[in-house]
Amino acid sequence: MFKHRFLWVAALSASFLLPQTSYGWGGRAHSVIDQTAIDAIPTDGPVFLKQHAALISQSASIPDTWRASSEPFSKIAEDPNHGWFREQFAFMKIPPRSRYEFILALYREHERLLATNPAAASRMNVRWTGTLPYAVVEGYGHLVADMRLIREMKAKSLNTNTLETDVAFMVAWMGHYVGDGSQPLHVTIHHDGWVGPNPKNYTRNPAVHGRFESRYADMIALDEADLLPRLGAVAHQNGDVFNEVISYLDRSHQDVEKVYALDKSGALDDPKNPKARELIYERTAAAAAMLRDLVCRAWHESALPPEVNNSDPTNPSSPGYDSATGSVPAALARAPASSPAN
Repeated sequence: MFKHRFLWVAALSASFLLPQTSYGWGGRAHSVIDQTAIDAIPTDGPVFLKQHAALISQSASIPDTWRASSEPFSKIAEDPNHGWFREQFAFMKIPPRSRYEFILALYREHERLLATNPAAASRMNVRWTGTLPYAVVEGYGHLVADMRLIREMKAKSLNTNTLETDVAFMVAWMGHYVGDGSQPLHVTIHHDGWVGPNPKNYTRNPAVHGRFESRYADMIALDEADLLPRLGAVAHQNGDVFNEVISYLDRSHQDVEKVYALDKSGALDDPKNPKARELIYERTAAAAAMLRDLVCRAWHESALPPEVNNSDPTNPSSPGYDSATGSVPAALARAPASSPAN
């Protein structure tokens, strides 16, 4: 488990500071997103997480600390999980339901481009496309499995305190990617300044990323009270989880140009600008709502018996087996039919 990590993280103060690098929503926004999501969990959700709200909110930016060049193995593995630069892999009409299938599809396109456009080929890889939705749904699976174990242990009158703390950190871990996914500049090739044709003369300065997600959130003192009224009722409880996450990222992408237009107008220098404030409020509230919804759905799904698949997805004789990835892509996820009791 993560016992030693939790002892360390629990000792962090609310003023925990990250290196000054534009990695994702700033420390304030990530913390507020997570705190809001946990406080908004309804009574039929995993209410035990409310006891760990401080741990979750204070751990919200931990995944960014895994991206320093001083830890190269960690950085190489972690960097792609924070972005989803859809324009870069527009040749894929529908993203595959497997991280490895996605990586292999990128490699095949990389190989094709090498002969005609080496510059484009150099960016046809996970570092320049991102793997954010896979990080979210993989984290979701971890939550379902461990929440199911909590239920089993409680049924046997066993103490679940340690496992509940582990789950709280997993919520913060997955929640970081959910938060990044609501930031428009995390779902576009224009993540650090406008690239390519630029008829509207948007800035090409990478600093635009930090001006929006960190500096402006700090300037307006973003707070939970700004987000809670914007959350709405629990949603995303039906339909396939992966498809729900993809749709969530597509919605974020709609605001890419809005960020650049606000920056160009000088709105991101004005903490009283209503359009800039509203975009920050709307996007961070969307993240808090999505995190709450996924956590609640995981809890409800954990009450259901595990689905029994008669075929082993890693067995070469299983239907749909992909010999390149060594597995069968994930099937469409079931939706909890109702909200089971705690």
